[in-house]
Amino acid sequence: MNIYFDSLNYNNNKYFICATDNGINFIGSPNQELEEVLNFYPEANLTHRKLEREKQEISEYLAGERKQFDLPIDLAGTEFQMKVWNAIRSIPYGKTTTYLEIANMINNPKAIRAVGTAVGRNPILMIIPCHRVIRTDCKDSGYRGGLAMKKELLILEKRG
Repeated sequence: MNIYFDSLNYNNNKYFICATDNGINFIGSPNQELEEVLNFYPEANLTHRKLEREKQEISEYLAGERKQFDLPIDLAGTEFQMKVWNAIRSIPYGKTTTYLEIANMINNPKAIRAVGTAVGRNPILMIIPCHRVIRTDCKDSGYRGGLAMKKELLILEKRG
């Protein structure tokens, strides 16, 4: 699988962004190495290419100037993961929902833990806004980008 990558430096954080010929398929956690993408796409053939449109939209989002993305997406996941990720994409900007509510949205109310696992496998942070998914008891839950980033994104969206 051919995947093109570029990096975005924003607010003292470096993000690797990846795309195929069909669309964006990965946004890395802040300040992680490019190898992070291989956890999602182990067979990837990584090649550097400028991804200016992707970098611009992500920068605009992080600056609070963009509330939704217009980028084509090229996701690879199981049928279950795709259902979860599509449900997450329906969460409005500035709002949150719970893992239980996502499980109910996909008509699988007993799959709360599986929903959590699928959320953790989200390859495109921010675009599939998994930071908007919280625990029912509102306690901190994991986030691939780190809890600090999750909190920052939720605060950013509450302002917006």
